Amino acid sequence: MGVDNPPPITGSSRDDGAFAFISKGWREVRDSATADLQLMRTRTDRELGRLLSSASALAGPGPAPPVAAGAPFAELELVRKRIQPKIAELRKQYSATVLDGWPPKSGASLRVDLSGIMAIRNAIVSSGKADGCDEGKKEWEVVKMIRNRLKEFERRSLSSEMSAGFRVRTDFVEKFKLSLKSMNKESQEPKDAPPLDLTEILAYLVRQSGPFLDQLGVQRDLCEKLVGTLYSKRNGRLMHPPFSGDRSLIGSEDITDELDLRIARVLESTGYHREGFWNDPAKYKISDNRRHVAIVTTASLPWMTGTAINPLFRAAYLARSTMEKVTLVVPWLCKSDQQLVYPDNITFSSPEEQETYIRNWLQERLGFAASFKISFYPGKFSKERRSIIPAGDTSEFIPSREADIAILEEPEHLNWYHHGKRWTDKFNHVIGVVHTNYLEYIKREKNGALQAFLVKHINNWVTRAYCHKVLRLSAATQDLPRSIICNVHGVNPKFLNIGEKVIADRERGHNSFSKGAYFLGKMVWAKGYKELIDLLHKHKNDLEGFKLDVYGNGEDSQAVEAAARKLDLGINFYKGKDHADDSLHGYKVFINPSVSDVLCTATAEALAMGKFVICPDHPSNEFFKSFPNCLMYKTPEEFVARVKEAMSSEPQPLTPEKRYSLSWEAATERFMEYSELDKVLKDRNGQCGEGVKRKGVRKLPLLPKFSDILDGGLAFAHYCATGNEILRMATGATPGTRDYDKQQCMDLNLLPPQIQHPVYGL
Repeated sequence: MGVDNPPPITGSSRDDGAFAFISKGWREVRDSATADLQLMRTRTDRELGRLLSSASALAGPGPAPPVAAGAPFAELELVRKRIQPKIAELRKQYSATVLDGWPPKSGASLRVDLSGIMAIRNAIVSSGKADGCDEGKKEWEVVKMIRNRLKEFERRSLSSEMSAGFRVRTDFVEKFKLSLKSMNKESQEPKDAPPLDLTEILAYLVRQSGPFLDQLGVQRDLCEKLVGTLYSKRNGRLMHPPFSGDRSLIGSEDITDELDLRIARVLESTGYHREGFWNDPAKYKISDNRRHVAIVTTASLPWMTGTAINPLFRAAYLARSTMEKVTLVVPWLCKSDQQLVYPDNITFSSPEEQETYIRNWLQERLGFAASFKISFYPGKFSKERRSIIPAGDTSEFIPSREADIAILEEPEHLNWYHHGKRWTDKFNHVIGVVHTNYLEYIKREKNGALQAFLVKHINNWVTRAYCHKVLRLSAATQDLPRSIICNVHGVNPKFLNIGEKVIADRERGHNSFSKGAYFLGKMVWAKGYKELIDLLHKHKNDLEGFKLDVYGNGEDSQAVEAAARKLDLGINFYKGKDHADDSLHGYKVFINPSVSDVLCTATAEALAMGKFVICPDHPSNEFFKSFPNCLMYKTPEEFVARVKEAMSSEPQPLTPEKRYSLSWEAATERFMEYSELDKVLKDRNGQCGEGVKRKGVRKLPLLPKFSDILDGGLAFAHYCATGNEILRMATGATPGTRDYDKQQCMDLNLLPPQIQHPVYGL
């Protein structure tokens, strides 16, 4: 490697290339070292010249340096005689080794021989010691000056030598590293990948069109089988890992991952680099090491409905368990709508007044102080749909500095007529929780089959466009994109306390149940009242003497009461009450024949209080099957048998495990796991959104995601459709819900709605 002219590099051999790079680097290092040593020689000449001049001035006929007063001339002559031979020897050695021997040969030492200078110094020191003993050990000024000069020269020489050696080594290492980097860069250049054949293109097109085909009703299993069939017919262009078994044994996930890698390699060979599409780069950034969670729901207290109560408890327990910042966002209604929705003529003149009511209600039922914020967005009550429709862009009521994680309670409901910023653009992670089986309700209306068909696809549309993850409380709900089934609701701690009291009374020999059976729920036909009247009417003779108390308020209350009186079914109707009311503690049996519920909160509350529950064997009740006090029926005859069994026996006390599974602590744990919120919160960078990838799958950033493009297109199309007032009215939107009105602006201290709407995504 030390030769000046390395052999020429022939071909494209990597070994020859490495040798050429190293040889070139060594030549540059050697030239640099030569220049550095030349500089050292110049400095050495200058310093040595100064020393020789001082010594010559002392020994020669010129003017002598100053000496200490009273120094005898004989002593000065003695010093001159001792030093002069050493100076002559040093000059001779310096000329022979430094001046004549430069540049050094390969492998020669670069160290300057200072033995002559050391001999001079030793002579001076010994002379000083010998003569000092006779003169009272007095040190001469001339000797001190020469010693200082020698020490300084020695120190500078050693320093120059060390720095030069270090610089030589450093330059060599750096140049060697540059050579290796150049070699590595050449070896990492993308290799040409074989082009895609027709079957691979078709397989990838079908795979990426899955969301669109799902909208058309094509089953996912069929799409996966078609992808596997097309991809397995390729002509061996893709390298596979060794596999000796049948190709059919490879799972669909393996085929999908293999196809993704194949497409990515082809794109990489073309130099393609994927950029974000339909995405908003300006998202929430973590600044104080705490995450922000916004829970947006479609109802609020004092409306005693599941979408008002369950999100309230979720906010309290999430803030307690995660120690993150939580905001509950609820609708604000004007006075006229409040009178239609809230019971007992309760109304509020300001959001602050309603917030105080909500917090007081919650504090009476919690055993800890709830630390979360409550915010309001404008809404309007729809009599036809019997629900609250958001007005304007709901996402505007969460500041951008807090737009981190969003939990949309009833995501389809919140986004039917949402005309504003896309949730997944503004938030890092969006979770939807499905509460209601809207298709079951719609089927009961006029032209229900057609309406249900349209609503089904609209629900698929909006949940796919606006959610990263969807949780369904039971299998009774619609199968939505990116959805998973899990009960993430708990019961009010007050009900568990009532159940503990029942167990304690039983241990003391007291009977807590002095009443028979009851039913509690919103009095609308779809909430199980039709099924209840049909069952009692059909088996009126089998259940002779059976009495049932019903508690509820609702739009169909008069019709339900009239039908029961007409059939003389022995049903007593009362106004709706809180399920935890003292007057309801004495009932032993809770009957709930509803099949429209997703997960009946009242059923869970009755089980928590230690009561019998009689309900149909339906997907909405799957969570309660494991409870011994839950008596299910499949036929009307079984219903009669279950009623007689419950009325003639006593319920079993709940085990600690069953009681805990009904609590909000357990529900929050399930929510964190199934929504992947626990993994999201661990990511302190605040950049999530797509959920957790499968283990062992290598996802390349070059891989284009047609699903992302499709989701963005669906969101944009929905934004355009909901911006047209004619289309909104044709699909059943409440008039004036595209923007909030003047009264809502006054109530919530908002600016008047802009006449010109912002461009989508800005």
